[in-house]
This record gives sequence, structure tokens and C-alpha cells, in this order.
Amino acid sequence: MPASPCGTGCRTAPVATAGTLRVVLRCVLVVALLLVFPLLLAGRVLPAPGRRAAARIGARGMLAALGIGLDRRGDRPAESGVGTLVVANHVSWTDILVLAACFPCRFVARADLVDWPVLGLLARVVKVIPIARDRLRALPDTVDEVADALRGGATVVVFPEGTTWCGTAYGRFRPALFQAAIETGATVRPVGIAYRERTGAPSTATAFVGAEGIGESMSRILRLRGVRAEVVTGADLDAVGGDRRELARRAESVVRREAVVAEIPPLRVTSHRRPAVADAHHVDRHPVDVLRAG
Repeated sequence: MPASPCGTGCRTAPVATAGTLRVVLRCVLVVALLLVFPLLLAGRVLPAPGRRAAARIGARGMLAALGIGLDRRGDRPAESGVGTLVVANHVSWTDILVLAACFPCRFVARADLVDWPVLGLLARVVKVIPIARDRLRALPDTVDEVADALRGGATVVVFPEGTTWCGTAYGRFRPALFQAAIETGATVRPVGIAYRERTGAPSTATAFVGAEGIGESMSRILRLRGVRAEVVTGADLDAVGGDRRELARRAESVVRREAVVAEIPPLRVTSHRRPAVADAHHVDRHPVDVLRAG
């Protein structure tokens, strides 16, 4: 499985922190959102378009409750009804809220995400496509499930780095799930995610790395002030007739450029050598290119 060298030492101290009253109000808002939006999304209170809109509003509300602003720039292609595989770099569990606030989508995520506080509810509502990390040979089934969703015109988000990185370092994009786009002719849309302080300087304060648990991370992020998530959408890539490794390299190149990762010193690229084995959807369908979101 992909391994990140990032740890708590990678996180920079925030420029500003929230006071006690602000933190309490944020906690109240989080609880209120958790009580209201899952009922709207899971039930038949709203028609399908209304549920999609409610999901975006709920994600934006959750970001606001956590104290994270949202900025978007770059291409915003019109929806064509063709499935879209969104591939993004991965810094924190908050990436899920950030992208859910931008467009209706499903996520490929670690199977135990449904047991997490806050995100677990969202995961169940948006019907995440799980990857079971203790059953690596099930990866081809996950690729098939992503392909089925793309054939149905869905937008599916994957984090091809396979785990979280601090934002000053990054991992290579693993090619396994790009196969789903190639098989279905879906659009591949590279998206870069970066977090910035209120001054505009790059920030690693939200990074979910090391041995930190989700509760500890959430408690820490609730105390941040002025942090904004920047989402930059690159030009769509055509997957028809392509090679998944080359497609992964092209997408990674766009994401690195769009995420302006090079602005964040010190830039590190870590390579982990592993035994050479065939990857998913090869002749023996051995699931080596494991994508582990989170």
C-alpha cells in the first residue's frame, strides 16, 4: 500500500486561532448540520436534484462550521451526462467536504470511513465506494464498481496518491482506478487542492498525517481561524484508448501545476521501492495499485 513519510512535524503552526466562544459556536453548528442534512439527503423529502443541492449546501455548511473557507478557480466544464473521474491530491479528510461542496459526486474511500464521526454520515448518504485495505485482492472489484458508476453518468472522486500527504510533500498517482475511465470512456478531471492562511500563505495546518486520530484532528481544526481551501480545476483529459499509467502521469502533472504545490517549501518527493508485481486489471488482475483514501 502507498506510504506517506509525513507526520505531525510537517504541520506548520496556524497564523491565527479561534477563541473559545467561536469554537463552541462551531461545535453547535456541526451538531445542527448532522441532525438536519442526513434526514434531507437520505429520505424522500426532496427530489433527486434537491438532494444533490442539499448535499452541496451541507458540505459548505460543514466547512463553515469547521472554519474553513472555500475558493474555486480554473476550468468549470458544463455537465455533459458522461461519467467523470475526478482525480485530486490528498491532504486531509476535509478534502472530502471541500470537493462535495463544489459538485455532486461519489467518493472512493477507505471502507472504515462509515464508522467515523461526521464524515461517516456523509459517507453513507453519498454512497461511497469502499476499498477494504485488509482485502487487497478485492481491488479489481472496486475498479469495476467505479466503472459501473461512471457508465451511469456519475462523478466519482478518487485520491490516486492513496493516502494523505502534508502539502509540502506528495506521492505519485497510482494508475489502478484510471482503468475505470479508460474502459467506460469517461472524462478524467484533474483537481488540485491547497490550503492557505488568511494571509494567502500556503498552510499545512489541516493536514491529516501521522498517528493522529479523526477526533483529535477535528478538535484541532475547529480551533483554526482564517484557513481557506483552494480548489483549482484543470482541463479535462480524454481517457479513450489511453494507457492508465500514462493517463495517471498526465493527471498528476496537471494537479501539481494547478495545486501550485511548488510554492510550498520545502518540496519533497518520496519514492518507496516495492517488489515488482503486476497491477490491477492486468492479465492476472493482481490488485497492487491500491488506492487508499485517507
